[in-house]
Amino acid sequence: MVANNERGNGFPAEAGSERYLRIEGVRKEFDGFVAVDDVSLDIRKGEIFALLGGSGSGKSTLLRCLGGFEKPTKGKIVLDGEVMNELPPYERPINMMFQSYALFPHMTVEQNIAFGLKQDGLGKDAIRKRVAEMLELVQLGKLAKRKPHQLSGGQQQRVALARSLAKGPKLLLLDEPMGALDKKLRSRMQLELVNIIEGSGVTCVMVTHDQEEAMTMATRIALMDQGWIQQVGTPDEIYEQPANRFAAEFIGSVNLVDATIDQDEPDYVTLRTPAFDGTIHIGHGITGFEGQQVSFALRPEKLGIGKDEPGQPYNKARGTIEDIAYFGSHSVYHVRLPSGVRLMANFTNQQRWASEGMTWGDQVWLWWGDNDGVVLTS
Repeated sequence: MVANNERGNGFPAEAGSERYLRIEGVRKEFDGFVAVDDVSLDIRKGEIFALLGGSGSGKSTLLRCLGGFEKPTKGKIVLDGEVMNELPPYERPINMMFQSYALFPHMTVEQNIAFGLKQDGLGKDAIRKRVAEMLELVQLGKLAKRKPHQLSGGQQQRVALARSLAKGPKLLLLDEPMGALDKKLRSRMQLELVNIIEGSGVTCVMVTHDQEEAMTMATRIALMDQGWIQQVGTPDEIYEQPANRFAAEFIGSVNLVDATIDQDEPDYVTLRTPAFDGTIHIGHGITGFEGQQVSFALRPEKLGIGKDEPGQPYNKARGTIEDIAYFGSHSVYHVRLPSGVRLMANFTNQQRWASEGMTWGDQVWLWWGDNDGVVLTS
């Protein structure tokens, strides 16, 4: 199929999906600058939904609109049937966990968790019971009497999460939840946070610039750029079927080559490309037309690499190994074609020194299957 970019349309494709949180045509301007531009999204109850994008993409502004810290210039935010636009943050059934955690340093773990409940005037017994439930949920019961400075970064994060969940919000907002953690701890905490959030049953919207974080934690992802929604989908949909060149390049590594549709039949399509001699063969029809200029996206792990020419008549190219990056589990080969185009190919290191047969300067062949790549029209 040809992926295309329906900007601003983030409604899930599944019929009858629950519209628990509705973002309808939201636009936010700052002194004439449009930070969020006509964004519409439906988010289901109990979902962990990620707003993913780089700096200036509008993701944090949209999150602040959900929390009530910014008021949309236009559009509507509806949570569980109630319009949120005019409600101040403290009246919304929404809690936000900030990147800095914002724990009270003079309070113990249990006092931090209890703070919001006391502000709401809950009785002592009810507070004690709810705090105990939260401590059990985040597995910090033994550390209840400690102060924040006596905790690790991951433990502080769990306290902040417990405090955010204590009041039973309808919506939990996470602003760069792993930003304060080192890489190794971040990887472990991603799954731990998902388990806690799913255990609480709360609906969650998180903001992140880290694609790995979004892919690991989110049920679905909205990829944002310059205030627009570029694509919405599950992690595998975003990765395997990018909607456009931006989506293909933002998520993971990708080989992109310019091409022209040569034949467009119901059951196959062929492309011509100046990148190499030969034909690109797609094993299904697309919604395009002969002569149309397109991009062909191919993930490095879809490519085979070896010294012997493959037997298939198409979907192959020959070049010279220019660089090799070793990552332990796999190596990435950067192969320069005679046209000057460089392609990346992953090689799985299944045994020690498995890649000894290929090295810098070697002539190699690259190949891929009929359905390994994606044709992009934008």
